Amino acid sequence: MATERSTGVGLSAALVLVLAATAVPPLFGWDVHARDTGGAVFPPLHGYLQAKVGIGTVPALLLAFLGWRHARALADTLPWRRLLLTSYTAALAWLLSLAYVDGSAGISRVLGNHYEYLRTARQVTSVHTLLQVYVDRIPEGSAGQWPVHVAGHPPGTLLFFVLLDRIGLGGDYAAGLVVTVLAATTALGVMVTLRLLGGEAVARRAAPFLVLGPAAVFMAVSADALMGAVVAWGLAALAAGATAPSRGRMVGWSAVAGLLLGCTCLMSYGLPLVGLLALAMLVIARSWRPLPVAAVLALAVVLAFAAGGFRLWEAYPVLADRYWAGIAAVRPASYWMWGNLAALVISAGPVLGAGLANLRRTTDRLVLWLSGSAVAAVLLADASRMSKAEVERIWLPFVPWLLLSTALLPERWRRPALALQLVTALLVQHLLYTSW
Repeated sequence: MATERSTGVGLSAALVLVLAATAVPPLFGWDVHARDTGGAVFPPLHGYLQAKVGIGTVPALLLAFLGWRHARALADTLPWRRLLLTSYTAALAWLLSLAYVDGSAGISRVLGNHYEYLRTARQVTSVHTLLQVYVDRIPEGSAGQWPVHVAGHPPGTLLFFVLLDRIGLGGDYAAGLVVTVLAATTALGVMVTLRLLGGEAVARRAAPFLVLGPAAVFMAVSADALMGAVVAWGLAALAAGATAPSRGRMVGWSAVAGLLLGCTCLMSYGLPLVGLLALAMLVIARSWRPLPVAAVLALAVVLAFAAGGFRLWEAYPVLADRYWAGIAAVRPASYWMWGNLAALVISAGPVLGAGLANLRRTTDRLVLWLSGSAVAAVLLADASRMSKAEVERIWLPFVPWLLLSTALLPERWRRPALALQLVTALLVQHLLYTSW
């Protein structure tokens, strides 16, 4: 009974938060600068109202119905490998169908934007030179200043798109498909991690919410979703290292984890917060053996970039100066400190509130530690004020770990909760231009 009550309270709180974040700015004439151009803005999202249907509408509706009807039973009964395959197929189909509500532009539009990485990636002729001049081109008004997203991130993400361009996948549409295909693996990485840690039952209960939900609207073609996939597989490798039966396998998987998690630090300045999840995972596994190996390899990645000319510790203060010289300076913290959380609820889905409300009374240490550490990471990111707005995509790497809390939903809530997630995704995609 107590769990039922906390679930209802959490869901209600999430819905009220979203309603307040959406209604307060227009009701009080408060310009919160959710975006600087275009349309009837829709804070807290970086987007505006734009109702539409498209070629992806019918497939999205069909997938939503099939997911509502069958996802729970499939998650409970399929053999593990078939569950992983089915989950990936469903995740990819869900991402693509929602993106195609905007037609093929739903795949190509975002990465083709001049704020994004691809245009810059096509102009890179020397990686060494890129690293040498990277920090110098971050400041506003600097010679050859970087576009917003390139300036706002370390060079790791840009180099991924340089690689795509070099192998002939640097077109807007081709790169969008690659990013979407990789982003769809995120749920698998999380599920594999859970099983390695002895939480297959948790993975099965959470699977429908990891695969189907409104986060897919922001994941398709988003570089932040690509980062989320790298995080998920880095943590899966760390879990493999922590539970490995032999020293050799422990060292091998820990090294892979260190390389992947080190790469994430070179993809986003906010992703060192993933360290909280990594530590939580080692606590769950009751093994600290992977930590030295993973830490050394992660540090080696950062130092390799430093040797090439990009020093992470020097770049961040320069980025902070540019950040506060731009639109962040006029985005009021009095709104965005809680408006960010509303944007997260829209991205992860309102059922996030219901799941997190049960954390304080759960005895499942796996969910408690992983979702709890993801909550801590998000709150630290919010408190830094370096993520004012646009967090519906920026915080995507933390969303699946937060959604593990859906495994705590009472049995009779599972299907209605999934329906709410699916409806939210369909409404967001069909009623809003989300910019991502």
